[in-house]
Amino acid sequence: MNILITGSRGMVGSSFVRILKAQHPDWNLLTPARQELDLSQQEAVANYFKTSSPIDLVIHAASRVGGIKANSDDLAGYLSDNLKISLNVIDAAHQNNIPRLINLGSSCMYPRDFGRPLIEEDILAAPLEPTNEGYALAKISAYKLCAYLSKQYNRTYKTFIPCNLYGPNDRYDMEQGHVLASVILKITNAIKNGQSNVEIWGTGTVRREFVYVDDLTAFIVSQIPHLERLPDALNLGAGEDITINDLYKTAAEALGYTGTFTHNTEKPDGMTHKLMDCSKAKTLGWAPQTTLADGIRKASQSLN
Repeated sequence: MNILITGSRGMVGSSFVRILKAQHPDWNLLTPARQELDLSQQEAVANYFKTSSPIDLVIHAASRVGGIKANSDDLAGYLSDNLKISLNVIDAAHQNNIPRLINLGSSCMYPRDFGRPLIEEDILAAPLEPTNEGYALAKISAYKLCAYLSKQYNRTYKTFIPCNLYGPNDRYDMEQGHVLASVILKITNAIKNGQSNVEIWGTGTVRREFVYVDDLTAFIVSQIPHLERLPDALNLGAGEDITINDLYKTAAEALGYTGTFTHNTEKPDGMTHKLMDCSKAKTLGWAPQTTLADGIRKASQSLN
């Protein structure tokens, strides 16, 4: 197979590369860096698809990502940039008759603060979380485009919706990073610098679920031979959530931090909870293998 992986230098894309090389060394992977292919440029993307070897499958893992502060500070940018990237890739795949595409969604696509675990049919059922609405709308648009093309043109363009991911090649940045990457970075720095206190943004009472990235990509790779049987969207979550306060405690124990924590309640919390219902995926064998503590220790090694 010839497989194009967008975002192959990022956390999710690089995980796909690792898993595919280990499990299918005979498959040919196309992994252009941004210097080779700027996905925000429609003409460049169209030309790349036209001139590449026949592509059997696209794994679309590229996006502009960031934490709650980065998203809320630039809603327009996260909407515009992610719309351009996804629309260019998905449209080029369709125009070049590529039959199969895997699109990576986000739990941000779901309405804010539902009173029950979120099922795939809940997308667009109620208002989104304002702090990352731009990013969410771009992800919803990509999912809908895949679903429409599949129905109208007999494509197999599927969207997998993960919960919060973490692992190697995440963006370890206090201002721009995902929540768990920021937690790992804060605690690692505190240990290195001998700090006795770490600041938690917000109240720490909101709940999130986390999956180690290689668990996600290994499962998706296992579904490549069976994409046609899958629904248009499929949740892939941990099955349980944890408060941010408990997340910091788990990370502290995993990394050996013995200091204290304080809260900066001037920072936003975001959605109070967004636990996903993964019943559909469980019938296909989905079950994350990596515990949170083990995953945190693995992820922290990339900072050494």
